[in-house]
Amino acid sequence: MTDSAPDSPTDLLAALRALTGRADAEFRDGQREAIEALADRRERALVVQRTGWGKSAVYFVATSVLRSRGLGPTLLISPLLALMRNQIDAAERLGLRCMTVNSSAATTVDELATAVRSDSIDLVLVSPERLANPEFARAVMPILRERPGLVVIDEVHCISDWGHDFRPDYRRIGRMIQEFGDDVPVLGCTATANDRVVADVAEQLGTNLTVVRGRLGRDGLGLGVVDLPRRAQRLAWLAQHLDTMPGSGIVYCLTIRDTEIVADWLRTNGVSAESYSGQTDTEDREELERKLQHNEIKALVATTALGMGYDKPDLGYVVHFQMPGSPIGYYQQVGRAGRAIDESRAILLSGSEDVRILDHFRDNAFPSESAIDQILAALDAADDEPLTLRKIAEAVDLSWGQIELALKQLDVEGAVERVKGQTYQRTGTPWAYPAERVRNVTSAREREQQLMIDYLATEQCRMQYLTDQLDDELGRPCGECDNCSAELAEQIAATGVDQALVERAELFLKQRPIILEPKKQGVGKNERNEVGRILSRWGDGGWGDVVMRQKEAGQFGDDMVDALESLLANWNPVPAPEWVAAVPSWRTGELVPSLGQRLAERLGVQFVDVLERIDDRPPQADMQNFAYQKSNVRGAFMATGNTPPSPGLLVDDASASGWTFAEVGAQLRRAGASAVYPIALVQTSGRPG
Repeated sequence: MTDSAPDSPTDLLAALRALTGRADAEFRDGQREAIEALADRRERALVVQRTGWGKSAVYFVATSVLRSRGLGPTLLISPLLALMRNQIDAAERLGLRCMTVNSSAATTVDELATAVRSDSIDLVLVSPERLANPEFARAVMPILRERPGLVVIDEVHCISDWGHDFRPDYRRIGRMIQEFGDDVPVLGCTATANDRVVADVAEQLGTNLTVVRGRLGRDGLGLGVVDLPRRAQRLAWLAQHLDTMPGSGIVYCLTIRDTEIVADWLRTNGVSAESYSGQTDTEDREELERKLQHNEIKALVATTALGMGYDKPDLGYVVHFQMPGSPIGYYQQVGRAGRAIDESRAILLSGSEDVRILDHFRDNAFPSESAIDQILAALDAADDEPLTLRKIAEAVDLSWGQIELALKQLDVEGAVERVKGQTYQRTGTPWAYPAERVRNVTSAREREQQLMIDYLATEQCRMQYLTDQLDDELGRPCGECDNCSAELAEQIAATGVDQALVERAELFLKQRPIILEPKKQGVGKNERNEVGRILSRWGDGGWGDVVMRQKEAGQFGDDMVDALESLLANWNPVPAPEWVAAVPSWRTGELVPSLGQRLAERLGVQFVDVLERIDDRPPQADMQNFAYQKSNVRGAFMATGNTPPSPGLLVDDASASGWTFAEVGAQLRRAGASAVYPIALVQTSGRPG
């Protein structure tokens, strides 16, 4: 961009109007102040303003001004793909030339480096994780440092340990800013930061910091709480009442699995709904965002992958299927609703599984000291040879996610370096486990969770309660939440759930079996199981809860036999099993064989007692990754009797990894079984929720 440089407040306003294409555009309170700090004084600014205030206008106008004065392109660090897509669309509408490299972009790192070197782009958008990519660090960052422009850190609360959505990769940004130098303007933006987070972020952004902080309370947003402990009750509530909500909206869930359950249930009941999470394919994500943007669906059922910065001004409602982990996080999510409409709703449905899921997230937010030690020992033993993630997994009894989390922390703090792709090596930099920091942050998360529990029961204005956590005084009750508005309170009180619909929801939850694919790695083709089935998931609100109770009681009832018989009838494996065997256990004794015998009687086939446990091993659920799960069962069983040379059913109460079924099934195949169909009551991997 080569237009003459704006040198006065009038010129800044002209830049705003040129970018927006509106001759009547005016700055909002604080916008000009932030732009002047960045563009005129090349200082650093922290903007804490509610969603919809116009934080993007600050960095777009500042980019336009600084580019016209000969500075390099803006580096915009943005946390989520959905947010990046919104930012790119907005920037391009304003005439700014943008490029990004992420998992959904066709642009390569070399193409981006060429564009930056030729000065043909105004804005580079990357995720904080991209900063850790060795190729990006080698090809792009040196060019940006040679001719820097503005650096923007969107959702800057993520940089702080005390931010509700702290992300380890954001910790790289402080070092990166230092490398750019004190004369490079830096902007941090967020809608969710209390005094402690603001102070922490300010310290990391550095000196000469202008803080622009506005009122965070929202008008026109009716907050309410409905206590429905069981999943089936909440499913019934959604099916009954979602169509009464204004416009299109978002239903937030804590887990990916619940997004799929809720969306399937809503579609079953005639509500247009889709699920969205970090595991959704990129093309599908973009299409789902478009459908919601254009009101083509009533509900997008999402995890927080659809959250920060998603821009739909006429979003009519936000419903939470479960309680979030903090009031500030909750404020950020409900802030998606009602930014350009007079009335919107934010309803929190509280369930009995909420605390269990949140405890799991909190307790696994940091890698343990023992996990770190195992990984460092594996890397040290490699004698300076880089190791892939798979090689590390073979050396340590940690889950894939635990290994990735530990490596990320070690990489961020310089103890290891990512060499290429998913390959790492030791750096030799001394490092000590930050035990005090982990304890402090974990304690802070526990307090936040309790504050969220208190929100459910508060008689205070709900908006005031949330803004109090942000150290922002609303000054008056909102007049619109269920504690302020008798009308809304009556509406919520009247939104009961139809018991017949609850029963339908319970049946729906019990009719979601899991397909169990046969293990292939290291298992001979003629020793593999057939595709199997698992009746339920642990804590799923359906059969999983029943299995959990009955297993603790030490006896499976006839209802479990009924459920397995029904599952088999719907599955209808061909050729049909002609006998039933049970996985033996020294811990549970006759629990599983008794179930297998009764199932065989029900099916009218033979129960064969041909399996023996010959070695005691730790519970499979204690093994954290495929390498240890596989080795833990190898050689622990044998087929001892006359195995029928026909297809059979192999029964177990629980499956954590599928490797027990693989090992026992291979024994049966070697002993003569023509096919083995594994079937279990419950899947125990990923227990929370």
